[in-house]
Amino acid sequence: MTTYIMLGSWTDQGITAIAESPRRLDAAKGMLAEMGGKMLAYYMTTGEHDMVAIYEAPDDAVAARFSLMLGRMGNVRTRTLKAFPEEAYRAIVGSLR
Repeated sequence: MTTYIMLGSWTDQGITAIAESPRRLDAAKGMLAEMGGKMLAYYMTTGEHDMVAIYEAPDDAVAARFSLMLGRMGNVRTRTLKAFPEEAYRAIVGSLR
């Protein structure tokens, strides 16, 4: 599975209904699991983004679909980063020789 890091920010709609946020997180975890993925970690953060999620998905198409489905709900805007573990990083850099 591929690892992704999602940076999220609440929309006006999402912050207005912030008390429902834990329920929405549970629903998002379930939705991701139905697509074959898994939420590894979730953090509420301060600063430029309101949350960071680290998750696994079978492929980029599933990760894209997950982001689009979250965005369509209107509570959060996301940015998703594909993460390369150390072993892959070393292989990629090692291939530059």
